[in-house]
Amino acid sequence: MPGTTPSQTVGPFFAIGLPWPDGELVVPEATAGAIRLHGTIYDGAGDPVPDAMVETWQADPDGGFAHPDDPRGGSSSFRGFGRSLCDGDGRWSILTLKPGRVAGPGDSMQAPHLDVSVFARGLLNRVVTRVYFADEAGANAADPALRRIADERARATLLAHADGDGGYRFDVHLQGDDETAFFAV
Repeated sequence: MPGTTPSQTVGPFFAIGLPWPDGELVVPEATAGAIRLHGTIYDGAGDPVPDAMVETWQADPDGGFAHPDDPRGGSSSFRGFGRSLCDGDGRWSILTLKPGRVAGPGDSMQAPHLDVSVFARGLLNRVVTRVYFADEAGANAADPALRRIADERARATLLAHADGDGGYRFDVHLQGDDETAFFAV
């Protein structure tokens, strides 16, 4: 009787079927107020993941979404969606506008944030997190999702920090001591 066959990860096939026509450009490069949000995806050993993909979805600067179900009717010129394939060193990047605050449960307001999905080898399903901005301390303190995360270390993994070049850095750690906080969706 033969022994068990070793498992094998299938894919990823991101570079074949999933490139987005505008890729990392949520807004055109000449857009006033545009920021570059960027980072690196790391595996559990702390090594960069060169073949991951990051998708982002966000509100416009006024807190509206480019979606027909948004009663506020977000800007028709702001798509809010971006997709970045990681390079050989696990780096990803999008060019976007900083989102505005959006309504939360009850009468609460959510802090400016982006919803982020990460697809990578070894993941049967995407992992989902949020990017908040470290320079929005007041709004972050009142955000209902951040307030539900009791662990200060986990909450800190959701903060993007200014990079000194007018953008923000946000690294994702899929596992390990620095694991990013992920949401069940």
